[in-house]
Amino acid sequence: MRVHIATDHAGMELSSHLITALSASGYEMVDHGPATYDAEDDYPAFCINAATAVVADQAAGVDALGIVLGGSGNGEQISANKVKGVRAALAWNLDTAKLARQHNNANVVAVGGRQHTVEEATELIKAFLAEPFTNAERHERRIGKIATYESTGEVAE
Repeated sequence: MRVHIATDHAGMELSSHLITALSASGYEMVDHGPATYDAEDDYPAFCINAATAVVADQAAGVDALGIVLGGSGNGEQISANKVKGVRAALAWNLDTAKLARQHNNANVVAVGGRQHTVEEATELIKAFLAEPFTNAERHERRIGKIATYESTGEVAE
């Protein structure tokens, strides 16, 4: 599986660790930056680029997911969710990481680098990457309603 990853300055240590650890676990890691530490960097471009790459890969039939990191993960999740076709979920424990995949078929996970130890964050992300979507009709229906709104602006009841 290809995994696109992006961060801001607050998640650089975690990002570096994840690139190494997940590569060793067989994931094809694609780093969307930043390349160097800058306490004044602006995360939206990094996260939007990673999210855009996930959508493009999935549209091309490539098995791909994304990871966006920051201090809290909130801004990074918001940025990723602005990309059409992205369902980014903020994971703060194992249940939220797994449920994001099981119920929402999330294709990007956001994690706050300042909210977890490196070990905890790695466990959350590995759980997210390993968890399959259930394909349950009710979940597909709900995701379809979100996609309809995203495409048309119409709210389906």
